[in-house]
Amino acid sequence: MAMIRRRDFLKAGAALPLVGLPGRASSGRETSCILLMLVGGPSHLDTWDMKPDAPSNVRGPFRPIKTNVPGIEISEIFPRMARHADKYALIRSVHHEAAAVHDTGYQLMQTGRLAHEDGEYPHIGCVMAKETGTRHVVLPHRIGNTGVNLTNGQSAGFLGADYEPQFMASPFDLTSEPEHLRAAYGLNPFGESCLMARRLVESGTRFVTVNMFDTVFDRVTWDSHGSKPFSSIADYRDHVGPMFDNAYSSLLEDLDRRGMLESTLVVGTGEFGRSPKINPAGGRDHWPQCWTIHVAGGGIKGGQVYGSSDKIGAEPKDNPVDPATVVATIHHALGVPPVHNLAEPLTRLFV
Repeated sequence: MAMIRRRDFLKAGAALPLVGLPGRASSGRETSCILLMLVGGPSHLDTWDMKPDAPSNVRGPFRPIKTNVPGIEISEIFPRMARHADKYALIRSVHHEAAAVHDTGYQLMQTGRLAHEDGEYPHIGCVMAKETGTRHVVLPHRIGNTGVNLTNGQSAGFLGADYEPQFMASPFDLTSEPEHLRAAYGLNPFGESCLMARRLVESGTRFVTVNMFDTVFDRVTWDSHGSKPFSSIADYRDHVGPMFDNAYSSLLEDLDRRGMLESTLVVGTGEFGRSPKINPAGGRDHWPQCWTIHVAGGGIKGGQVYGSSDKIGAEPKDNPVDPATVVATIHHALGVPPVHNLAEPLTRLFV
């Protein structure tokens, strides 16, 4: 799938049309969700769960930096994110036992279940669409080829066509936003999609998924195997890290400034982590045994870390969290019941 060019990305209308759907309105506070799918699988060891005292072939090339919350450190590649640790929680013990391929991770992190022979379970946003009558929007593109021809968890599954996501059929216009704000988010599809997600939530959309990339081949992504057609760990410092740092930090700042963060859950997750030991190509391979995600807003208490990994980040040390629990926690924050049994939500994360 071809990457959308930036000049094409900005040509169309100011917002996507929001199509009403059959369903019932939710009761109570209307919490929305922006799910950031960090396609490629970020290395937890080089981002949000660093091991500076581990051997060099484990700790990697980056150093940890302090955040604005005492005791919480993250990678130096996220200087802006470090100033907002009081707004998000880190879950450092996420894991799954399915095949170590991208598609199984997408399925698990977006539906809570693996697809089966009769089809796919519905994406969280599609369940939200059924319950609230607002369309689940996916920006800026579908997840395309990531190596295995499996479903990727972004459909309505057995809920049917009425609740399928609205993929961006045409680009959108952000020219009404201040230039300094657009620059802060980043003049790239991911940054502009995060800004558009804020606009959509502000206008009434209840669930937006932003796919950071559409493939992992022949471009710089989180998929840091170390050799072509994949990325290197150095690309985290030079490209992917700054792209994420600017977009994510600007999104939290923007939502907070507008009084929207309390009612907007922001979830950042990859489909797995990366191998603790650096491989012969100087990169890291797929590792679903342990990784870190972050959650902010939507009633989440910021400035906390839930769970931990062992001394080399190979597996959870305490409070292991599986994808079903993550999805159940998102449902809990949104006040929308899942359509199938999942797990108990992590209520300890909430204020």
